[in-house]
Amino acid sequence: MYEINEPIVYDRTDISHEELIHLYKSILLPRMIEEKMLILLRQNKISKWFSGIGQEAVAVGMTEALTSKDYIYPLHRNLGVFTSRKMPLKQLFCQWQGKKSGFTKGRDRSFHFGAPEYRVIGMISHLGSMLSVADGTSLASNLSHDDFISVAFSGDGGASEGEFHEAINTAAVWNLPVIFLIENNGYGLSTPSSEQFKCKNFIDKAIGYGIEGHMVDGNNILHVYKTVKKIAEKMRNDRSPVILEAITFRMRGHEEASGTKYVPKELLDGWAMKDPVLNYEKFLLQEGFITEEFIQETKNQFKQQIQEAWNATEQEPDLVPNLQEELNDVYAKSDYPLTPPIEKGENKRFIDAITDGLREAMQKDEKIILMGQDIAEYGGVFKITNGFVEEFGKYRVRNTPLCESAIIGCGLGLSLEGYRAMVEMQFADFVSCGFNQIVNNLAKTHYRWGHPVKVVVRMPTGAGTAAGPFHSQSNEAWFFHVPGLKIVYPSTPEDAKGLLTTAFLELNPVIYFEHKLLYRSLEGWVPNGYYNTPIGKARIANIGNEATIITYGMGVHWALKYIKSHDLDVEVMDLRTLLPWDQDAVYESVKKTGRCLVLHEDTLTGGIGAEIAAWVSENLFQYLDAPVMRSASLDTPIPFNSKLEQQFLNVSEFENKLQELLSF
Repeated sequence: MYEINEPIVYDRTDISHEELIHLYKSILLPRMIEEKMLILLRQNKISKWFSGIGQEAVAVGMTEALTSKDYIYPLHRNLGVFTSRKMPLKQLFCQWQGKKSGFTKGRDRSFHFGAPEYRVIGMISHLGSMLSVADGTSLASNLSHDDFISVAFSGDGGASEGEFHEAINTAAVWNLPVIFLIENNGYGLSTPSSEQFKCKNFIDKAIGYGIEGHMVDGNNILHVYKTVKKIAEKMRNDRSPVILEAITFRMRGHEEASGTKYVPKELLDGWAMKDPVLNYEKFLLQEGFITEEFIQETKNQFKQQIQEAWNATEQEPDLVPNLQEELNDVYAKSDYPLTPPIEKGENKRFIDAITDGLREAMQKDEKIILMGQDIAEYGGVFKITNGFVEEFGKYRVRNTPLCESAIIGCGLGLSLEGYRAMVEMQFADFVSCGFNQIVNNLAKTHYRWGHPVKVVVRMPTGAGTAAGPFHSQSNEAWFFHVPGLKIVYPSTPEDAKGLLTTAFLELNPVIYFEHKLLYRSLEGWVPNGYYNTPIGKARIANIGNEATIITYGMGVHWALKYIKSHDLDVEVMDLRTLLPWDQDAVYESVKKTGRCLVLHEDTLTGGIGAEIAAWVSENLFQYLDAPVMRSASLDTPIPFNSKLEQQFLNVSEFENKLQELLSF
């Protein structure tokens, strides 16, 4: 442990004179930028600032020790990462000003942005979330037999998050080359470390994961630089992750508005004596590597660069909102060709069609990687991937630790390197443990910094198997509200295969729902070979004229069974895609029939049916001969007892609603 009263001791062994000077310039520049930004903040010319003063040696020493191929996942106070990766100052300043010419068109604040062209992947506010994404880029390095590594920053507060454990455990089990760099700066916002964790040091946790742990003096740039360089060189060969704890201190508030009143004065005074910039400058002066004239000349040069960049930033026009651009950038344009069915087919079970779709997609694209619990040799709990290990190998069909969030994040990391990830939720219910990664990482990445997200999350869903409240939920509405996702929900074997193969062509994250009760109870015609079903297009499951039932999944079969048994002239529309749903098809059908019932298995309140019913009422009112009606399951959790479950599903209520609609 590096104590506050210990002086910084610099060891320049094996570091050239040129490297010493380069490191000085590299640590001085972010300090001078910070000082400029703090002045501008007081002048109300910038809105917010997260200061890294006192911690620059960690970000700079680490970044300078890596190659340009290595991925870095920084946090709020790691300005030295951006400057060491030579990001243009003007573009950085525009980013902080929320201007169009920043890195994310004004959509991300301060340091929450990604710049993949610099191999820097921006954070989200949910701390710990990017550690799993770093697993993904490092997995891609292993799969490609490359030698780049990933470094993911965490603070001592963020290390309390569950994702911290999930990411490190996964990296350890899979031998992923990730440095988990923990900046131990004494506080998580205002909460001292003594109230964050019980262990003495974070490196004590390394043994629990079966990996190495190292500690560095985070205010000593040479110690950080040499340690990271040594770890990285070793990691390029042995591929094992490492926990690296940097002991440092945050000299200013979590952000400037927070202040530092909660920090004892003697603590601030003590750490001020260990200033990483001033101490390194003093060392170089004493050893004769630089002169006062050199220092002043360098500072003048940086001051001019910073001022010129700021002046150019001020000349940039303020952002003018463009509504169409905002809407267009939520999704990546997926202009992929669709392959129609061209081979003969045969009757297949719903579950076998899904297996066929996975196999066909994997045969067509060698960069598809499957990840999930028990999906390898065991073949998954439903045996959908049975035999896949023998055909595709364990490197493409990967058993995962029990950690939904880390594996979804890992899928995003794979996507950053051009892979396509399929993540299987053992049951759709378990996706709640990975919710943050889906709604805040997968869904927002393209909108934020324009990178496609090629991740498919498979979701075995639905009731009817007496599996109780945690294995039977229909939770598609959780994701329906999230821009940036695409949601598909097939009801036939043909679409189960065709929509799945199409999902693997998408440049956007796809949530793929598959009803468990249909797995082995439903058979239907499935074309042989590879083909695609278009995402975003509904199908007419039954042509009719007296009313339209808009539904999906199991609702399609409830509707078809009832109208056929009662010989009703009712149109049944199978949405197939829930986001984006086919408004044009709904418009044409309801305009024709004049009556509309929206049906789904999910609970009623806040369900997808509410949105569709509202849209129909708003856009087709003049064509309606009756109120738009909804039918859904009870607003209760799903019970285990089969009789209670049938009551929950409330199919008889749908039948009554349909008769009420037809007789209105």
